[in-house]
Amino acid sequence: MKKKDKFRQVLEHFQLNIPEAETELLYDNPYQLLVAVVLSAQCTDKRVNMTTPALFARYPDPYALAQATFEELFPLIRSISYPNNKTKHLIGLGQMLVNAFNGEVPMTVDELVKLPGVGRKTANVITSVIDQQPNMAVDTHVFRVSARLGLTSRAKTPLQAEKQLIAHIPEELVHKAHHWLILHGRYTCLARSPKCSQCSLTSLCTYYGKTNKTRSSAE
Repeated sequence: MKKKDKFRQVLEHFQLNIPEAETELLYDNPYQLLVAVVLSAQCTDKRVNMTTPALFARYPDPYALAQATFEELFPLIRSISYPNNKTKHLIGLGQMLVNAFNGEVPMTVDELVKLPGVGRKTANVITSVIDQQPNMAVDTHVFRVSARLGLTSRAKTPLQAEKQLIAHIPEELVHKAHHWLILHGRYTCLARSPKCSQCSLTSLCTYYGKTNKTRSSAE
């Protein structure tokens, strides 16, 4: 099957089955989403959503966050992975938002990656979710699922995977495709025990085809 045909069929499947895919992080504005995404690095969205209400009550905007001290902020996020580094990142992030961006969250990847704790993946999430820009954030789920389905090939890094995906996904669908791949990886195409028996994409899946072929040869 040609690559463009596989992309078309996979995207059609998701459009039909998950038409309104969106982030599972809870937020009310760009500032809250930015903080939540920074906290979500190597941490579950569920844990982040349990943590952010108290955090946002104490620090409702960048100006409040910029005034935070390590001793005040750390206890609020201590249940999150890598709380020491993330506490420092959030304080620095608040200060830079105030000093460099007048308290507003910038909406370009180049500007966002200047913020402490913000890498390309986080910047792509913010711009695609808030502004629906055609930016593809490649986390572990997206990297795994896109490789297994055969949407990417021999991608060694998230950036390589991102470029391959962007090349074949229509611009108007990129911001949704990010969530489609994440949700599929989070609930169906699991890392260790993918639920292939419950998946409707097996006929298109390179991983499933190879697994079945190996199993048949062994028998």
